[in-house]
Amino acid sequence: MIIKNVKIYTEEQKFVPGEIVVLGDRITEVRADGKKTQTAAEALETEPSVNGSSEDEEAEEVVVDGEGAYAIPGLIDLHFHGCVGADVCDGTPETLKKIAQYEASVGVTAIAPATMTLPVEELEQILQNAAAYKRAQDEHRAANAAAGQSVQKAEQGADGMPEGKLEFPEADLLGLNMEGPFISPVKKGAQDEKNIVPCNVEIAKRFLKASEGLVKFIGIAPEESSEAVAFIQEMKDSVDISLAHTNADYDTAMAAFAAGANHAVHLYNAMPAFTHRAPGVIGAVADSRHVMVELICDNVHIHPAVVRATFAMMGADRMILISDSMRATGMPDGTYTLGGLDVSVNGNRATLVDGGALAGSVTNLMDCMRTVVKVMKIPLETAVACATANPARCLGVYDTYGSISEGKKADIVLLDEDLELKMVIKDGQLPFL
Repeated sequence: MIIKNVKIYTEEQKFVPGEIVVLGDRITEVRADGKKTQTAAEALETEPSVNGSSEDEEAEEVVVDGEGAYAIPGLIDLHFHGCVGADVCDGTPETLKKIAQYEASVGVTAIAPATMTLPVEELEQILQNAAAYKRAQDEHRAANAAAGQSVQKAEQGADGMPEGKLEFPEADLLGLNMEGPFISPVKKGAQDEKNIVPCNVEIAKRFLKASEGLVKFIGIAPEESSEAVAFIQEMKDSVDISLAHTNADYDTAMAAFAAGANHAVHLYNAMPAFTHRAPGVIGAVADSRHVMVELICDNVHIHPAVVRATFAMMGADRMILISDSMRATGMPDGTYTLGGLDVSVNGNRATLVDGGALAGSVTNLMDCMRTVVKVMKIPLETAVACATANPARCLGVYDTYGSISEGKKADIVLLDEDLELKMVIKDGQLPFL
C-alpha cells in the first residue's frame, strides 16, 4: 500500500509532505520532503479516486490519496474505562471486542484500559479474562500475518470506499491500568469506598499473575499505608507504580516518587488542590522529572488555562493525554453505571447520581486531542506526541507503536485541516468507514 499526498508527522514532531509505504502490517518506508526510492508503486498508471483508494492490476499495489491530510500515528489511550455501553470491568470477550472496535474506529488504535475499585477476587477474574482476550487477539493477528492477509479488500462503491457491512479492526490491547483498589477514601471520586484496601504486595502480585503480565500500572494512595514505600520498592521492577486518588501531602508524595513511583493518574483530579503553601501531589509531580503525567482534556475536568500552565511548568515530554471515558461514550444521555455506581450523563458531563462527583468522561481520546488543540491552544504537533509517542514510551512499546517510522505497526490516522477524521488504517488494512 502507498499512502500518498499527506503531511506526515515525523519523530521530530513536525509535519512534512510525503508518502508512506506499507507492506503487510508494517511501515516499510517513509518518503518525506520529496525523497523517494524506486518501487513498484512508481509504475502505477491508475490514479486513485478522489477520496478513496484504487488498485493497479499489474503492480498489485493499493494506493490511497490522502488529499493533503495530516498523517499521524494511531492514538494510544492508557486510561479509560469503556465506551458504547461496555466497560472493561464487564470482563467478557464480547465486551472487550466491542470496546476495541469502537476505539479503532475513532483512530485510537492501541489501548490500556483502566479497572475500577472492585473486590479483589472480582478484579482477578477481570484480569484473567483480559489476558485470555489478549492471547486470542495476538493469535488471530499472527494467523492473518502468516496467511498474508495484510489488506482486507471489499467491493468499492462509486465514491471509491468499500461497500457492504464489514467488521472494523480492533485496537491492540497493550496493557491494563489498575486505578484501584489501593486508593484513598477521602479522594475516592467515583470509586466505591467499600472495596478500597491499603496497598499490599501479595495482592498486587496476584493481580500481575492473573493478568499474565498485562497489568502495566498499579495506583496507590501512599498516605493510606505505613508500608507504601516498601510496597513501591518491592513492586517497581515488575510494574509501574502510580499515585492515584490520593490525599497525600507534598512530602509523602515526594517520598513515594523517590522510592520509585513514576506515574501520576489524572493530575488535578482526585487529589489535593495545588496552593502556594501546600503544593501537595501536584507540586511533588512538578519536582519529580521522571514522573509521567496523565491529563483528562475533555474541557470538563481541567480548565484550559491550567492545561497550558501544566505544559509550561512540567514540559510536554511528560504529558500523556487520556480520555478517562466510561461506558456512556458514544451513547445517548441517560443513566449508566461505573464500578457499580449509578452515573447520570448529560451532554459532555458524567456525574454520580449520589453526590454529583465527576464520574469519568464521555469523550474519546481523539476528541480530547482535538479539544487540546482547538480549545486549549496546545500546538497540534505537541498534542499528537502526547497522545502517541509519550504513552507508547510509557508502556514500553515505542519500538513498535507511537510514530510513523520504518518497521513500526502500520496504524495510521488521516485528519483533515479541521482535524476531523478522514481515514483509519489499522494493521495495514484499508478503512471500513
